[in-house]
Amino acid sequence: MQLNIPTWLTLSRVVMIPLFVLVFYLPFGWAPMLCALIFVFAAITDWFDGFLARRWKQTTRFGAFLDPVADKVMVVVALVLVAEYYHTWWITLPAATMIAREIIISSLREWMAELGKRSSVAVSWIGKVKTTAQMIALIGLLWRPNISVEYAGIVLLYIAAALTFWSMFQYLYAARHDLRD
Repeated sequence: MQLNIPTWLTLSRVVMIPLFVLVFYLPFGWAPMLCALIFVFAAITDWFDGFLARRWKQTTRFGAFLDPVADKVMVVVALVLVAEYYHTWWITLPAATMIAREIIISSLREWMAELGKRSSVAVSWIGKVKTTAQMIALIGLLWRPNISVEYAGIVLLYIAAALTFWSMFQYLYAARHDLRD
């Protein structure tokens, strides 16, 4: 296993997860802001590690495996924390929907890769827009400096949930022939 800067950035996201959870539960007024900053840092390293790996031609099998795992675990943990904080169905429902979609699409991609058809379920532009809306929503809902940011976060959470369904059905449609056999 070759460790390079992009891989270290990915590993840093994995290491940040327990810190992220711990900071979320700290009983201090600055804890939500620090929690949101940790999430922002994770999102930036997510973009940056992929950029550097491609730019420096340092892609590795380990990095290709770990990067999406680190991303999904960080987002799922953030969704669970937000759902617990708000403790209401109208936050839990989109959070659970997004978590379920990640499991379904990850399984679909793995299965399609076994068939040698992973490219038919490659990330689409809708998935990228969904991820952007989801990240901004989670930053606002983790930080929650005022009610306007929380409302904007909730609206973006629902936009991300709608895009979650759209992209999931798009991926399932692309794999429909293989799913029927």
